[in-house]
Amino acid sequence: MVEYKNYHRRNFYAKELYQNGAAFRSNLHKESSGRNQPRNSGKLWANTETNQAVGSPSESKSTKNRCGLPTSPERTSEENGSKRRYQTQQRSRSTPDAGGAAAKFSVRAWKEVKLKYRVIERFRGKYSVEAMCKVFEVSRSGYYAWRSRQGQENRDQQLFDLITECQEKCRQTYGCRRVRRWLERFKHRRVNIKAVRRIMRKYDLMSVIRRRKPYTVYKQAIHKYTNELKRQFTQPAPNRFWVTDITYIHTAKGFVYMCAVVDLFDRMVLAYRIGNDMTTSLVTDTIRDALEKEKVAVGLALHSDQGSQYTSREYFDLVTLYHINPSMSTPGCPYDNAIMENFFGTLKVECLHRMKFADRDDVQSAVDEYVHFYNFERIDLKNGSTPFEIRSKAV
Repeated sequence: MVEYKNYHRRNFYAKELYQNGAAFRSNLHKESSGRNQPRNSGKLWANTETNQAVGSPSESKSTKNRCGLPTSPERTSEENGSKRRYQTQQRSRSTPDAGGAAAKFSVRAWKEVKLKYRVIERFRGKYSVEAMCKVFEVSRSGYYAWRSRQGQENRDQQLFDLITECQEKCRQTYGCRRVRRWLERFKHRRVNIKAVRRIMRKYDLMSVIRRRKPYTVYKQAIHKYTNELKRQFTQPAPNRFWVTDITYIHTAKGFVYMCAVVDLFDRMVLAYRIGNDMTTSLVTDTIRDALEKEKVAVGLALHSDQGSQYTSREYFDLVTLYHINPSMSTPGCPYDNAIMENFFGTLKVECLHRMKFADRDDVQSAVDEYVHFYNFERIDLKNGSTPFEIRSKAV
């Protein structure tokens, strides 16, 4: 039982030493300085309240423990808790940066600290900054850090103006990565992509989210061809591998259909046509337009899906006449023609799904404008250039 009490007394002195520091050590030194004196010394064993000597062995045990340190009176848990709370309050009141410390945990306190900073900023030419920080109980380092951050809003405004200009030109179709490329290329400014994304989210300048559509498996026909492309979407030179496909566009008078031909080398749209019916002639006429526009050597390959137009007799006669090597995707696998699917998806997200068309003429004018933007102005993320620039360098 004696060892148990001494153990807790040692813990008490350890806490006192941690909380009070130098003051406790000096008091402890004064109290224990009489250990070298005789045990019957009146100064050491004198009772300060009654001024009577205490010399009995039983009372000496109660005033010293086995470690030679004076014992403390027994305290209840409530007294210890109230003392710790009082000491914490005193330390918080004496801390000069109490407002800054509280601002880390309270939004309301941070607003009060910013208000103090504004007052200091207003009167900094009339009074000393150090004196005002002491009066308002804030730190000078916190004030100067707040002052250095005031120019951030101006930087955000400049970046906001540039991003707005970019999104107006591209019709708000660029994401943060393309906007960053646009800033580097046309404004000669290197900006962190996180800053671009933050400004675009803050001011609602994000691009339109792509909507996923289920892929339709077309019926098979007589003429079928092997898959020569095999998902080799990167080609070393232009007019080596073309891809083609058909998509539908909704108008107030019904659906219209668009067929396009894209070169895998630079992703340029070589030709496209819009018709009222999804016929084989729509496909063959589009391919003829592309062949008339480009000087194609022998060995051109043309990849498509297994739609009925590409398995027809007319399509077979066309590729035979122009010595084109036909290629087809695996049944029900749109990934084999991913470049064409990606172009149509981009066209619909960035242009067609954002408008309502009355008839075919409205669709034609919108597609003409967008295809020109796609070929000559839209930046490709992989190469950092437009399809026209990539093709011009190759030629």
